[in-house]
Amino acid sequence: MGKSYPTVSEEYKAAIEKCRRKLRALIADKNCAPIMVRLAWHGAGTYDVKTNTGGPFGTIRYSAELAHGANNGLIIAVRLLEPIKAQFPIISYADLYQLAGVVAVEITGGPDISFHPGRKDKLEHEAPEEGRLPDATKGSDHLRDVFGHMGLSDKDIVALSGAHTLGRCHKERSGFEGPWTANPLIFDNSYFTELVTGEKEGLLQLPSDKALLIDPKFAVYVHKYAQDEDAFFADYAESHQKLSELGFAEA
Repeated sequence: MGKSYPTVSEEYKAAIEKCRRKLRALIADKNCAPIMVRLAWHGAGTYDVKTNTGGPFGTIRYSAELAHGANNGLIIAVRLLEPIKAQFPIISYADLYQLAGVVAVEITGGPDISFHPGRKDKLEHEAPEEGRLPDATKGSDHLRDVFGHMGLSDKDIVALSGAHTLGRCHKERSGFEGPWTANPLIFDNSYFTELVTGEKEGLLQLPSDKALLIDPKFAVYVHKYAQDEDAFFADYAESHQKLSELGFAEA
């Protein structure tokens, strides 16, 4: 059985396709793919499967959620997307933010990720409390706990971690500094190849990254993805779609 998605109008579908083109141009022009992926993820990753709260419903644009420690700097992405939202008032913030994440992966050379529109924006008082997103200073038990609340698996955790192939840490936002890979604007499997070859000067490995190698169940996927980029892309596309649809589609 596939998922059932809300029905959206032809007008809405047409707006999504036009918006996709505008997002490609914006993300290419501003070199902002990494922060767009982060915005999409941090919006979706607050979902709690038990209470059906949080998730990819646009609440990350509200000041209270933007002020969460894990969301430092994401106001940049929110502001960059405002002119596009103004062009497409019909599109929800929830869909816009998740579409931006999908486009960011695609235009940096990553896999195509299925996108289904129809997310409704939640209100400010429905925004999740702080503490639902992963902490980069912690290990595998913490990762399983946080992603478990989202209903995601070990494979999802490792595949999604591979998006660290994009972007870098900024000391003023996270306390860490530097990129994970030599080409932080290219989506490939180099996050995993760097992880298995060990630390290199100028490249970052967070405690939560190293945990993927230390934990035997995670390590199986790390080695698989380091050796086989196609396998990584296939699993990443599936896991990213899952993340972007938490609490959204009926199973």
